[in-house]
Amino acid sequence: QIKTGSSVRIDGWGGAPVQGRVTRVDPAGFVKISALGIEEQRVRTWIDFTDPPEAWAQLGHDYRVIVHVIIWQADDVLTAPAGAFFRKGNDWAVFTIRDGRARTARVTLGQRNNQTVQILSGLSIGDQVVLHPSDRIREGVAVAQREVE
Repeated sequence: QIKTGSSVRIDGWGGAPVQGRVTRVDPAGFVKISALGIEEQRVRTWIDFTDPPEAWAQLGHDYRVIVHVIIWQADDVLTAPAGAFFRKGNDWAVFTIRDGRARTARVTLGQRNNQTVQILSGLSIGDQVVLHPSDRIREGVAVAQREVE
């Protein structure tokens, strides 16, 4: 999904995030076995900095970084946390909270990453959802909001 020209944010290296742009994506990938023995599919990707040199001058050779490549973006998108969704048959669903009770809502999903999911249908702005629902949550069961510290 990464394309030449995609915007990039580089962080996790000990300094302020640095902006860049994808300049090349190899036409073929390769398989690498991780230190944990997991087979990973990879593709080499070249990135040029778009921030001025003083923003990235302290970033040295062989630094470990986290690279965020923007593959899709939009304004005014209805989203929910990825941890709220579960499968119900072939559909995706969430538990919403209505009148203090869990209610199942089938949803149509759009774009997603490991934290956030775009909602195309099935939820509205302001709907509350149950995050990481356990097997004790069922249709109609009483639920209460927990305070997060």
